[in-house]
Amino acid sequence: MKSCLVVDDSKVVRMVARKILEGLNFQILEADNGQSAMDQCAKEMPDAILLDWNMPVMSGIDFLRALRKMQGGQTPIVVFCTTENDIQHIQEAISAGANEYIMKPFDSEIIESKFSQVGLL
Repeated sequence: MKSCLVVDDSKVVRMVARKILEGLNFQILEADNGQSAMDQCAKEMPDAILLDWNMPVMSGIDFLRALRKMQGGQTPIVVFCTTENDIQHIQEAISAGANEYIMKPFDSEIIESKFSQVGLL
């Protein structure tokens, strides 16, 4: 079973993402900010990361840059899932190493489509 780390400071968003991803046969790990996500990745690198941009302690973009420098940090497929939908944010995310980008709000169809596009399903 593949694992997905859901990183979002909203408990509701994590809960919704968990329900969708468990339905797609993912084992779910959760983090409420970029720093706790870094700690999780240091323990065990997930197959995929669903990542919010705006969070306390460490933002999603800062987490992504740090992740890609970690040993094994090139491996996870990273899908940004955020309200930041302007072209500058999208380009910055892709340049930092994001594989895909989803706008909030999302639903199971969007998640399934993006995860299929990046080869996770």
